[in-house]
Amino acid sequence: MAPHEAGPPGRSDKEPTMTQAVDIDKILNELAAGLKRHLTRLGVTEPLMIGIHSGGVWVAERLHELLGLKEPLGHLDISFYRDDFSRIGMNPQVKPSHLPFNVDDRHIILVDDVLFTGRTIRAALNEIFDYGRPAAVTLAVLIDRGGRELPIAADVAGLKMTLAPGENVKLKGPEPLRLVVARKEGK
Repeated sequence: MAPHEAGPPGRSDKEPTMTQAVDIDKILNELAAGLKRHLTRLGVTEPLMIGIHSGGVWVAERLHELLGLKEPLGHLDISFYRDDFSRIGMNPQVKPSHLPFNVDDRHIILVDDVLFTGRTIRAALNEIFDYGRPAAVTLAVLIDRGGRELPIAADVAGLKMTLAPGENVKLKGPEPLRLVVARKEGK
């Protein structure tokens, strides 16, 4: 199963269902290989990497090592940038963001665990631009589950997954990393 680059999600025979085991290490290796190809096509040799708290940071830690990136890994907690902040209130586990580098005119690899509506990515982009103006941002996600509410797409995704209405996928970790598909409460 090769990582998917861009394009709309859709169910295929290779998409896992709740009864199929998912090899996270294999997906991470394929995602890293897809990222290498993508960056090579763009001519990017020294990207910066930023993971979105918390699952995106876990994925970014693995990708950072697999890609052998020299710059330190950055991480974002987008809690204050969410568009539902006033409705749902403060996340009890808010952590400070940490970008140990200047983002101006640099190529950023933004990493998250699951891409769904696109709202988390919008919030992360808003926060990154508060730090400066990157040359470009590449979005890499472990799982693309479709269902966009905003026009945001991953440049590289490790796995596409289509879930039934009322189902949700979550990355648990950090050791070991594992995917859990569950029904949302009340559905």
